[in-house]
Amino acid sequence: MAIISITSTSVAVNPLKQSQPVGATLAFLGLQGMMPMLHGSPGCSAFTKVVLTKHLGKVFPLSSTAMTEVSTILGGEENIEKAIAKLVQISQPKMIGICTTGLTETRGDDMGRLLKDMRQRYSELSQVPIYLVSTPDFKGTLQDGFAAAVESIVKEIPQTTDRQNCCPKQITILASSAFTPGDLQEIKEIVSAFGLQPIIVPDISGLLNIHALDDRHSLVTSGGTSLPQLRAIPHSVFTIALGESMRGAARILSQKFCTPYEVFDTVSGLEAADKFLQALADISSIPVPAKYRYQRLQLQDAMLDAHFYFGGKRVSLALEPDLLWSTVSFLQSMGAQIHAAVTTARSPLLEKLPITSVTIGDLEDFEQLAVGSDLLISNSHAVTISQRLTIPIYRQGIPIYDRLGHNQSTKVGYRGTMQYLFDIGNLLYEQNKAKV
Repeated sequence: MAIISITSTSVAVNPLKQSQPVGATLAFLGLQGMMPMLHGSPGCSAFTKVVLTKHLGKVFPLSSTAMTEVSTILGGEENIEKAIAKLVQISQPKMIGICTTGLTETRGDDMGRLLKDMRQRYSELSQVPIYLVSTPDFKGTLQDGFAAAVESIVKEIPQTTDRQNCCPKQITILASSAFTPGDLQEIKEIVSAFGLQPIIVPDISGLLNIHALDDRHSLVTSGGTSLPQLRAIPHSVFTIALGESMRGAARILSQKFCTPYEVFDTVSGLEAADKFLQALADISSIPVPAKYRYQRLQLQDAMLDAHFYFGGKRVSLALEPDLLWSTVSFLQSMGAQIHAAVTTARSPLLEKLPITSVTIGDLEDFEQLAVGSDLLISNSHAVTISQRLTIPIYRQGIPIYDRLGHNQSTKVGYRGTMQYLFDIGNLLYEQNKAKV
C-alpha cells in the first residue's frame, strides 16, 4: 500500500493538472453531432480550447455563453438562453453538452432549474438532449471532469423497463480519459473479433476521423458515439468500465438498467490483456481468436528481449490517477522500479498502488522527487524538467503537443502493449548505450 502525501504549498508554480472543463469538453467531443458549450467568460473557453487544440492538433467545435462583468453580476440566465437558441438555430446539434466554469460556479447559477424552464418555453429543444455537468475550475482535475461528463451522459439515457429486448451481442464500454483515440480504436477491433457489438462512451476515436474535423461545413462533431447508440445502451447485456474513474457511470447503468458490469483498471500488459480478453470470451461464449493467441506469443517474446533494459531501472511518473495506475502496473511487470509518483487528485486506486508513496502535487514536486531517475513519464509540460535533470522523458497524458502521432498510439491489448514496450524500451536502450 502506498502512503499518500499532499503538498501544502499555497501556490502551484509548475502545475501538472488540467481543469475539469478540459476533461468534460474532451468527453463531449466523443459524441456525434455534439456541440460542447462552456458557461463562463470567453477567457474560460480560451484556456480549454488552447489545451485541447494543442493536444489534438485539430480544430473542434466549442461555444461559450461569453459572460461579461455585467452579466456575471446581474445573472447569466439570458446568456444561456440566447446561446442555446442560437446554437440550435445555426449549428443544429443533435446533442449539447454544457460545462460550468469557476466563474459561474462561484456565482451559484441554478443551471438545473434554468434548463428545465427553457425546455418548457422552447419546444424545439424537446428532441435535443442537453448534458449538464458541474466542472468548476477551482477543484478537481481533467479526469474528474471527464468522468462527470460521462456520468451526466448516462444519466440522461431514457429509463426503460423493457429488458426483454436485450441484444445478447451488444456491450457498453465506458472509457476513461486515460485512453487515447488509438486505444479505443484497438479496443473496438478486439471486441468486434469476439462477435460483440461495442458501444463506447465516449468514443473519442471519432477524433481520428479526418472528415469529421476537416469538414469546414460541419459546425458540430461528426464522429463518436451517436444518439441512436446512446439510446440503445439499455439493451446491452454487459458494461465494461475501463478505468476506476468510470466506476460511477457503470454503477448508474447498473442501477437504471440492471446491467452487470466489471471495472478494468488497465488493459496494458500481458496479465491485464489476458484478463480483458478472457472477459470478452466469457461474455460472448466465443474462444479467444487465433490472431490474439499469436499476438500474445509475440508479446511474450518481446518482453523476454526487453526485460534486460527495464530490469531495475528507476522510473518517475507524474500522471492522472487512472493513467498512473496502469503505467505503474505495466512498468513493474517488466521489472522496473518506481522511483517517484506524483498525481493530481485523490482516487481509490492510490492507496492500492504497490509502491512506497505517492504525492498529490504538481510538476515542481515532481522535479524535486525525480532526481536520480533513469526515466521520466509525464505530459509535454515536463519536457523542461527532463532537460534540466538530463533524464529522458516518455510523453504520456494530456497535453502532448511536441510529438507526432500520439493520438494514434496505442498501449492496450497485446499489440498495443508490445508497441508501448518498444517505445519505452528504446528510450532505456539509448540511455544504456550513452552510459557505456
